[in-house]
Amino acid sequence: MFSASKIELLTRQIEDITSAHLWAKMVSGAGDLDEANSLVMTNHNVSQSKMFWRLVATSVAAFLATGTAYASPAKDDEKTEHHEGQSEANPDDDHGDDDDHGHGHGHEDEIIVMATRSGRNVDDETIRVEVIAGEEVQEKALMRPGNISMLVAETGGVRVQTTSPALGAANIRLQGLYGRYTQLLSDGLPLYGGQAASIGLLQIPPTDLSQVEVIKGSASSLYGGSALGGVINLVSRRPGGSVADGETTGEVLLNLTTEDGQDLTGYVETALSDSFALSLTAGAHRQSAQDFDEDGWIDMPSYERFTVRPRLSWAGDNGATLYGTIGFMTEQREGGTLPGRTVPDGTEFSQDQDTTRFDGGFIAEIPVSETSTASVRGSITVQDHDKRFGLLIEEDRHESFFAEKSMKGGEGKTNWVAGIAFQSEVFESDTFPAFDYQYNVPGVFGQIEHDVTEDLSLSASARVDDHSEFGTQFSPRISALYKTGEWTIRSSYGRGFFAPTPFVEDIEAAGLSRLEPLSNLTGEQAQTASFDVGYNFDSLKANVSIFGSNVDDVTEIAAFASTAGGPLDRVRLVNADGQTRIRGSELSLRYYWNDFKLIGSYLYLDATEETETGGRRRIELTPKHSAGFVAMWERHGTGRLGFESYYTGVQRLNGNPYRLDSKPYLHLGLLGEITLGAASWFVNAENLLNVRQTREDPLVLPARAADGQWTTNIWSRNDGFVLNGGVRLKF
Repeated sequence: MFSASKIELLTRQIEDITSAHLWAKMVSGAGDLDEANSLVMTNHNVSQSKMFWRLVATSVAAFLATGTAYASPAKDDEKTEHHEGQSEANPDDDHGDDDDHGHGHGHEDEIIVMATRSGRNVDDETIRVEVIAGEEVQEKALMRPGNISMLVAETGGVRVQTTSPALGAANIRLQGLYGRYTQLLSDGLPLYGGQAASIGLLQIPPTDLSQVEVIKGSASSLYGGSALGGVINLVSRRPGGSVADGETTGEVLLNLTTEDGQDLTGYVETALSDSFALSLTAGAHRQSAQDFDEDGWIDMPSYERFTVRPRLSWAGDNGATLYGTIGFMTEQREGGTLPGRTVPDGTEFSQDQDTTRFDGGFIAEIPVSETSTASVRGSITVQDHDKRFGLLIEEDRHESFFAEKSMKGGEGKTNWVAGIAFQSEVFESDTFPAFDYQYNVPGVFGQIEHDVTEDLSLSASARVDDHSEFGTQFSPRISALYKTGEWTIRSSYGRGFFAPTPFVEDIEAAGLSRLEPLSNLTGEQAQTASFDVGYNFDSLKANVSIFGSNVDDVTEIAAFASTAGGPLDRVRLVNADGQTRIRGSELSLRYYWNDFKLIGSYLYLDATEETETGGRRRIELTPKHSAGFVAMWERHGTGRLGFESYYTGVQRLNGNPYRLDSKPYLHLGLLGEITLGAASWFVNAENLLNVRQTREDPLVLPARAADGQWTTNIWSRNDGFVLNGGVRLKF
């Protein structure tokens, strides 16, 4: 147990580490007059940083004290013996629920998928589900402890697209489809809103995740219109143990970067009784503003963010379970021009966003017979935003409500799920009330799976939603799985819809000031299909996918002049003519040998849209070729050493005065970690080639765009080489 003196010592150590880091950065540049502006900005942040980290240091001490308060001091020796015995059986309990390859040691852990509702093993699902399991989650948490962007970005067929260069916001694109079509879930609940804002991806730490499930292609038959392009389900660690064990476990991670960024996250779990268990996740994150090309525009926005999330689980003797969580997040993010600097029209243009989010959710399951279980789940999310675009301030609120009741069961070779659901999305703007909307969507859904033979399984699911604005929507999906020996063959076809809102990617980046009120829009419709062939033999896993999507009535912005003969200075949302078509293939390979693993991926995309003249052109910011390679050595209880390489091909650019097509680029990274008892020390080098878009072209436009943006789109990396390192302490 942590004594008061130890807590005080920890507080001082954290303050010393962060202060030393900041002052070292100042001293290193003190003799260079060319870096005077950088030093002034750093000096401006030092006092703020010290105050920030003093608060953080005190908070983490209190966090540790709270986490260990449940443990009995009289049982310290027993717990030490228990941990030692546990380490012999499983050196790192984070890997106990690891991934679908069993570390290449000849065994394979069972992974149950939550996102498909069927509760099957990942290898028995009729639709292909990619699982990023415990080992890789922990690995990516060392590279980017503050958010999940890197965790999902390095998955084949997944692209994290920057949507706001000024604030660094990003969304997730699956197999070339727009990021707004991707439904982001937490334990199957839309805790980040039914249609999460792009900035939300950067506000979710990976600290308490046990696995991440990715479904590519329309999942509207399971989750409604928000899942037109697919689903990413973040599965949390569930607190466990028992009071008899008298054990509280957890971890604290401290991370520092060469660009004056700091992260401090913590996780603790304990058993409150034989039925109840509690976990708590908290984080503090900070980044100072960086202007790499010294043009006066901030290339890496500053932010300060705090998050906290407790989770409670209960298990009854009759098999009933209850899970509940609440979450709070607050962030202040600043971008745009530096103080005293201007954009080309001679004015200062700061672009800031303050966000506060509250959410809560629960899942209850009750067996009603030997073969069936009733389930009730619900969630609520409230997000308040204060946004600044130059002199204009926009204040708004997003609210999301979700409730669902379902029954699932099965006999023999057939399993089924049926239920009713209700989802409501509310947006209110204090500044531009003309854009207020409320979508109420009741729906019914069902799914049936049948094992025709030992080798062949079929699945059909469908959902009917009664959308308050866009009417009745029918979303079906059919899938098939054939397994023979080491081979698996899957095929799937689905339809789905998406309800347009004002917040397409360009408007999220530019705000509502130049957008005409919405009118005469129809819902976006899509058909998706895929065919997968997989091979799994001993230490080799391979998969080839062929997929396609047809999207009708895509919502896009169209520029126009507010005065006759004047410049293009306003935009409206319209449904695009013609059809957006995406055809592609994906190859993934995994090979395991002793403590080594090799992972390779390649994605080909032929993504086109119809032009005004009836021809076709490539969709912007969609590379035709992309590939990745990872080599990792890992020995549990000792450490890991890894190398990664990712290639991004040429992309068509729109509205960029400096070039029509982007340059291809290569991202290289190195990760090293050494474990010494309860502490793991790590260092991670990102972007070894120092790729940065502003090395090629300016980021700032010569004149403000019609939608209000002052920057081009981000087609490359814009941070350059970054080194981060720190320590993860388990207790």
